[in-house]
Amino acid sequence: MKKILGWILLFLLIFWIGNDPAGAADVARSIGQGIADIFTNIGTFFVELANG
Repeated sequence: MKKILGWILLFLLIFWIGNDPAGAADVARSIGQGIADIFTNIGTFFVELANG
């Protein structure tokens, strides 16, 4: 069952990218920016923790 759902999700992702590449790129860019923000905030936390 998991394998079938995985294939369906992959197909839908490819279909979405094919039909709306600009929108898919915006989502990917937003996800990447969110991940970068998380790591930046973790770094800030440890710097502030070290500085006391």
